[in-house]
Amino acid sequence: MLDLAEVDRTNADRVGGKGANLGELSGLAGIRVPAGFCVTTAAFRRIVADAPPFGAWLDRLSSLAANDRDAIRELSGELRRIIEATAIPDDLQDALARAISRLGADDAYAVRSSATAEDLPGASFAGQQDTYLNVRGTPAIVAHVRRCWASLFTERAVTYRIQHGFDHRKVHMAVVVQRMVSPQAAGILFTADPVTSNRRVTSIDAGFGLGEALVAGLTRADSYKVRDGQVVEKAIATKTLATYALDEGGTEERPLDLERQREQVLTETQILQLERLGRQIEGHFGVPQDIEWCLVEDEFHIVQSRPITTLYPVPEAGKHSDRVYISVGHQQMMTDPMKPLGLSVFQLAASGPMHAAGGRLFVDPTNLLASPASRDSFLDMLGRTHPLMRDALQTLIERGYFGQTSPGAAAASPPSQERHRAATTGSDAPAEDDPALAAELIARSRAAIEALKRDIRTKSGMALFDCIAEDVQNWAKSMREQRSMGAIMAGMNASEWLNEKMLAWLGEKNVADTLSQSVPNNITSEMGLALLDVADAIRPHPEVIAFLQRVKHDDFLDELVALDGGQQARDAIRRYLDEYGMRCAGEIDITRPRWSEKPTALLPLILSNIKNFTPGAGARRFAQGRQEALQQAQSLLERLRQLPDGEQKVSETRRMIDRLRNFAGYREYPKYDLVNRLFVYKQALLREAERLVQAGVLRDVEDIDYLAFDELRELVRTHRLDEQVIRDRKAEHERNKKLTPPRVITSEGEIVAGAYKRAGLPAGAIVGQAVSSGVVEGRARVLVDMADAELGADDILVTTFTDPAGRRCSCRSRAWWPRWAG
Repeated sequence: MLDLAEVDRTNADRVGGKGANLGELSGLAGIRVPAGFCVTTAAFRRIVADAPPFGAWLDRLSSLAANDRDAIRELSGELRRIIEATAIPDDLQDALARAISRLGADDAYAVRSSATAEDLPGASFAGQQDTYLNVRGTPAIVAHVRRCWASLFTERAVTYRIQHGFDHRKVHMAVVVQRMVSPQAAGILFTADPVTSNRRVTSIDAGFGLGEALVAGLTRADSYKVRDGQVVEKAIATKTLATYALDEGGTEERPLDLERQREQVLTETQILQLERLGRQIEGHFGVPQDIEWCLVEDEFHIVQSRPITTLYPVPEAGKHSDRVYISVGHQQMMTDPMKPLGLSVFQLAASGPMHAAGGRLFVDPTNLLASPASRDSFLDMLGRTHPLMRDALQTLIERGYFGQTSPGAAAASPPSQERHRAATTGSDAPAEDDPALAAELIARSRAAIEALKRDIRTKSGMALFDCIAEDVQNWAKSMREQRSMGAIMAGMNASEWLNEKMLAWLGEKNVADTLSQSVPNNITSEMGLALLDVADAIRPHPEVIAFLQRVKHDDFLDELVALDGGQQARDAIRRYLDEYGMRCAGEIDITRPRWSEKPTALLPLILSNIKNFTPGAGARRFAQGRQEALQQAQSLLERLRQLPDGEQKVSETRRMIDRLRNFAGYREYPKYDLVNRLFVYKQALLREAERLVQAGVLRDVEDIDYLAFDELRELVRTHRLDEQVIRDRKAEHERNKKLTPPRVITSEGEIVAGAYKRAGLPAGAIVGQAVSSGVVEGRARVLVDMADAELGADDILVTTFTDPAGRRCSCRSRAWWPRWAG
């Protein structure tokens, strides 16, 4: 037994999360915590040690998956029965009785579960175990302590632990026994708004009585919002019930009198007093808190405080006030968390500052949005491909969030509307519309990559890191040069010009979608078409197809040669991997496994192409797309000739069509170029990691994924590593996987969600962002994970988003042809 006054947050392994936090709170000046003591985990371990079948049942439970609901229900129920049937040793009962007597044997108590895996920064376990209120008499308290032990194995607690990767064998139960208070009001305080995540807004829910009816959802609660010491929002609920303690023990719900149902629970003074207590507690623990409170004779008592685990972290630059950050991952169509090495390498390649939060990257466009000179062009550019992001930023603008430009990180300025127009209509077009420019830029890039491959083979140690850092900077510089950016912008702006003018002159919408089909130098389309050629090489060989259908391991290529047609299949796949094997889903993260490293990722796509296409489909599709584009161009020009000033319109439009087809494909190339380089860097860094493993510095080569680029450089230099850093980063990455990244977040932590415009849409329409224009009918396949893609020839893919590596090689419907948004 440990008195709460003897406990602080360093004792969580002995008294559980709740007990540790309550002990810590009881030592804070001005914070009232009801007196009590903890039955430590040592008592729990004694009980389960005295239950011989317990270990065997626990082993069976540890083998289950979270979706094995029937088995979880059966096994967890048996474990609870074992605990509740196990006799509590006499010495333990005596210790409990003495602790109760010291506080007052005739008083009423709350008996509360406190597990060692609860109230942690990454997992709260809130409500997973049991609490009992108004328990009277030592025998009843002892019985309820046993029930709290057993509640470690409620079905929901077991499932939660499985989902969050907690080992059942390593989680133990303590019990907090506290003197009951009889509050006039109770409720919950969040030091960050749980709806918007704004860290400067305190949210308070308040109800009459004990608040159990509120927690159980049996009645509504008043809601108050406080910001900067002022109540900024109040919602007075109609409260029909309240929970009260019974004299004989236990609680009951009672209906409230009509005059009290609309009565405000807390006064303005009390609201602000409670908010100050919440900020004091948050300041002590250092993170936003979820706090349970009671109001007793006009004094607040705190009965629980835990971290809020659902908040998305504020980007690292969030120390600057009144900033806004937009997600890089949503723009790159990869919102999975990146590991530290992936984050840091991608930051090296960025043209401006990128800030990490939750394993994702964000950029700060605050200065652009604060300036009327740049705001409209930035929003216009963003809105073309990310309407939800644009709408969220527009919400902040309308709210008056952006004042004068303030100090802090600034995003690189996008091209202005004037520069856009110059690039599309004037003599500033790249090399006077030289059709050979894109091919020249691609050839230069390929030569640079080959030179990098030759050079990097000779590098190790510090020289390797210098080589990578220099090459990344050279790549970023080449992407910013006028010829490369001009080629990219020329294609984009020609597309915009054509869509705008053809709609105005001819009433035709989105003509650029058709006009840009089968353009040259589009590496992403070429990648998808090449996979159809791989299917053609394999299709005539049923033995190979049968083998590929059952392959589960990534070293299958060498096994193919023993099969009829296997050599042809192996050669086709190998050629494809030589050209595109550096790609993968989420490829901006250098730590993600590439197709060359995990070729089984391609097999569902190859097998689906074999099933859904006929031989020569790649060439036919390219030819068909080109023919449709030329026919569309010819039709537009003929119709334009019939208009006033028709010949001038024809001349301008022909020039824009040529520009579109000359440069639209190159838009895909810079990312392919970067991904190519990332794979070269990765292979070199893995060789360095192998040397560290051989030297006993690292346990596993993949541990380098959890070090930033500069940290890895330092490790190679010193050969000194704190292994706890790797363990902590791995745990953090697992937590990041569970976070939903926002498109837009402010420096206050507020997540601003945009909305699609529904004007003119039919009732019940599902609103989203199409990857191309047009109308198609087919079966809608809704996929959460593109790895599960098994699409038929006429299927329509519906998913959160796809990156070019995932979409171009997996879509077998009309969606094959859309341009990637970049």
